[in-house]
Amino acid sequence: MSTRSESSTRTSPNDPCAPEKLLSPSRSIRLRTAIPGPRSLEILARREAAVGRGLSRSTSVVADHAHGVLVTDVDGNTLIDFAGGIGVLATGHTPESVVEAVQKQTEKLFHLCEVVGTTELYVSVCERLNGLMPDTNPVSIAKKSILSNTGAEAVENAVRAARSFTKRPAVICFEGAYHGRSLLTMTLTSKYDAYKRGFGPFAPDVYRLPFPDLYRRPAELSENAYIDQMIAAFDHALVAQVEPSAVAAVIIEPVQGEGGFVPTPMRFMQHIAKRCQENGIVLIIDEVQTGFGRTGTMFAIEQYGVTPDILVTAKSIAAGLPLSAITGRADIIDAVHVGGFGGTYGGNPLACAAALETIDLIERNKLPQRAAQLGTLIRERMAEWQAELPMIGDIRGMGAMLAMELVDDPISKHPAKEMTARLITEAAQRGLILIKAGLYSNCIRLLMPLMIPEEQLNEGLDVLGEALLASVN
Repeated sequence: MSTRSESSTRTSPNDPCAPEKLLSPSRSIRLRTAIPGPRSLEILARREAAVGRGLSRSTSVVADHAHGVLVTDVDGNTLIDFAGGIGVLATGHTPESVVEAVQKQTEKLFHLCEVVGTTELYVSVCERLNGLMPDTNPVSIAKKSILSNTGAEAVENAVRAARSFTKRPAVICFEGAYHGRSLLTMTLTSKYDAYKRGFGPFAPDVYRLPFPDLYRRPAELSENAYIDQMIAAFDHALVAQVEPSAVAAVIIEPVQGEGGFVPTPMRFMQHIAKRCQENGIVLIIDEVQTGFGRTGTMFAIEQYGVTPDILVTAKSIAAGLPLSAITGRADIIDAVHVGGFGGTYGGNPLACAAALETIDLIERNKLPQRAAQLGTLIRERMAEWQAELPMIGDIRGMGAMLAMELVDDPISKHPAKEMTARLITEAAQRGLILIKAGLYSNCIRLLMPLMIPEEQLNEGLDVLGEALLASVN
């Protein structure tokens, strides 16, 4: 199998995709030692002794510093990062303008707490998010936002707002979903063994319904017939499991992240939105991983023609600083009583300063459009591999948010979990950082910074192709 396509050998000095201030040497990966090297092994041994074993890790990389798409470990090895902090680094590691904005803010104010007083930064971030929220209504509806620290905290706030607004208790979620690790969000999350085993009992009034994973549909069903079946299952649940008058919210990811980058089919999403509107149910769209340009639009839900009641964001909102948000209809957000939202660090000034510059950087460099272009290049390479390697059962995603599902057999579609783990190790040893996903932990998800120059993208894809071959043999 060729690991480098003809198109990938060509470089374009005037590449219209090339973002600002990122220059690409002919070869970015520099390996001085094995991965992990001697210094990394020392620190990993210390981690084993000092850190709780429940904290997992995808690779044995021990980072020292990073910039753009490159990570340098403590042994002086430089690797290309296709994990991107699990989707946090759309603008890359340590983008200069964001670093400068944070440095300036450190000289002014570290912390106040919005429960104590107000900072203009907090207000400004909320104003920007309100303006960015997708809205297909003929007359735009007033929006408001609340900032917090993590995606899980934002999901909790979204459910809190929905319950306060509707005066109803129930929440509907879906198989394959990931919404966080707090009690409520862990309840909403679907992957049991990895995230929930031994942690029950879970939160009440949560109803999990089937999700249309087109790759794993019954062989006798066409895609349309399968989507029809899933739509019918959703409607049946509103009779058999919980009646609409008891449902506060439906929460759904446009592309399931941890679930394996499974896009929600268009008709399924639109049907859910219709049922929510008919029954006064709050539609919560979780864009923690898909948001801020990753899928080819600023938010993935824009591609569905659906307006969320509440949009949940985090990850790439602040280039790596902890920040999350809910943005939604003002009447829903304002339904929460005074004091019902809060938290010590939510909307910290440093994170807000980073967010404002990060959003500017995304818009200035047209990263949503760039994600679409990158996605085309990546899909071409993946399709070449798939044509020669039956282990690649499916290629899916939106924009540059793409995954390969690896299987032992293309007919049975038995998950190749061990092969996936081996591939991640093989890639790291060659200088590429990867991370897995999927209910069966058999998907390789690509979340490289959208600022990646084409030469570094191709270099990383070359390594991925080599690691694929090594994992099969």
